[in-house]
Amino acid sequence: MQNIKGTYDYFGQEQTLRKNIQNTLQDLFELYDFESMDTTLLNELELLTSKYAGGDEILKEMYQLTDQGNRNLGLRYDLTIPFAKVIALNPGIEFPFKRYEIGKVFRDGPVKRGRLREFLQCDVDVVGISGPEAEAELMQLATEAFRKLDIPILLKWNNRRFLGEILESIGVPAEEQLSVMLTLDKLEKISISGVENELIGKGLESSTIAAILALIEMDNPSFEQLCDKYDLTAQPGASEVLILQKLLQDIGLEETCRFDPFLSRGLSFYTGTVYEIFDASGSFTSSLGGGGRYDAIIGQLVGREDIQYPTVGLSFGMESIMALLAERPIQENKAANVMVIPIGKTLPQALIATAELRACSIRTTLVSGKRKLKKQLATASSKNIRYVILIGESESSVDKVRLKDMVEQTEVIVPLDEAIYLITG
Repeated sequence: MQNIKGTYDYFGQEQTLRKNIQNTLQDLFELYDFESMDTTLLNELELLTSKYAGGDEILKEMYQLTDQGNRNLGLRYDLTIPFAKVIALNPGIEFPFKRYEIGKVFRDGPVKRGRLREFLQCDVDVVGISGPEAEAELMQLATEAFRKLDIPILLKWNNRRFLGEILESIGVPAEEQLSVMLTLDKLEKISISGVENELIGKGLESSTIAAILALIEMDNPSFEQLCDKYDLTAQPGASEVLILQKLLQDIGLEETCRFDPFLSRGLSFYTGTVYEIFDASGSFTSSLGGGGRYDAIIGQLVGREDIQYPTVGLSFGMESIMALLAERPIQENKAANVMVIPIGKTLPQALIATAELRACSIRTTLVSGKRKLKKQLATASSKNIRYVILIGESESSVDKVRLKDMVEQTEVIVPLDEAIYLITG
């Protein structure tokens, strides 16, 4: 018996780490006034395979199944499409609407460090804001989240509309622009020669391929250099980049958030700004998160391609974050504050005592009285449990407990309410 490849069970210290990360992010999301949401794992296959839902690479990795009614279904492969579905199905939602969700998603893809087949995703999205303040706030949130997690990051960002304007200026046909963008997005993984091979396979004109290669061979071009070279200053995508770039400078994020003209991300539904987050040290190469603007998808899902729902999202790569933090010492599980040990036939009294302790928000563990007392006390010491409450028949007969302080090596026989006072005081 073994786990399916790319799936894991989590418990003990590892689960403690995972919960600590989730709680840190959740607290921050609520501080930014995002509402919690929980969407369905199962979705109609037609929704997930819609031309609006994602690129071909994602669809290849989707888990598909059929229920007893012969309906074609799929497991969600991200949290974006289910969120878009919720907005489409609930026209009464008041905008702007901000939500966060932490939940499992499934992809039948290659397994490597930080990339699993069943994994946790953590998304924040805002619908109803068309201006750059939505992107800026999410970038601000990402920067603060990784600061709280003590992970130095580099957030690379671009604008797909601007990248499309560059490609149009060098002769890439409109119907090929998205495909070329996705190839350019692989530049760091497959190198210039790999990009060239993919471009040749697309059947582009040799002069167009040469112009694309000249573009990517530029040495870390700035936005201003690209605008001058391709005469794009008056274009709408260039204007969006300029406004967001100025906003990031004004709020002090220009060093953490770097413009990358070749970034486009792998999903086809992004319409404007896109961003991806990386470990600034370079020691961990997998993405730590990403997202962008997808203004068209909700309207397309409801059959109204003429209506846009301005939407921006950010997804944290939880498994990558946990893989990175797993290299650090894992914080010990929070030990119980009190151990209650019944001696003899005092289990009912011990259960009553544990209930009263927990009612006072005291973390309490109840142990069996079958082990030798010496071993039980040794267990309390090894788990850094300071207080042990012993309830024997002599203590029970006078409605008291024996409170043992494992640090001070003292003990007193007192009523339970006094014991609680001594523990909490």
